[in-house]
Amino acid sequence: MTGRFLHTMLRVGDLDRSIAFYTSLLGLKELRRRDVPEGKYTLVFLGYGGGNQEGQAEIELTYNYGVDRYEIGTGFGHLALGVPDVKAACEAVRAGGGKVTREAGPVKFGTTVIAFVEDPDGYKIELIERM
Repeated sequence: MTGRFLHTMLRVGDLDRSIAFYTSLLGLKELRRRDVPEGKYTLVFLGYGGGNQEGQAEIELTYNYGVDRYEIGTGFGHLALGVPDVKAACEAVRAGGGKVTREAGPVKFGTTVIAFVEDPDGYKIELIERM
């Protein structure tokens, strides 16, 4: 089977708060939105550049009306974003009120520079230094 990766869906408790985190602190752009009142949910797709093009994937934020928090569970690991300067990205997240859970530095037993931050709902995001 062939195909391509399209998106990762995250359920969020406060759509505006989550959009602000991903756009203001991590630089993603809101690409499209679909509000479905009859289903009592709103979908917002975020991405870099033009979004879901060849080689690009998106994050789908799903807000279910009236649900303000979710249990993340033990099966979910993290999202990973490539950034040119991990240390600067951590500083921007922190300055914007976000939470840095692992400071920028080389991965254990390697040289790739990484860090971890958390979004407002507690989802972990790995920042990987890539040019």
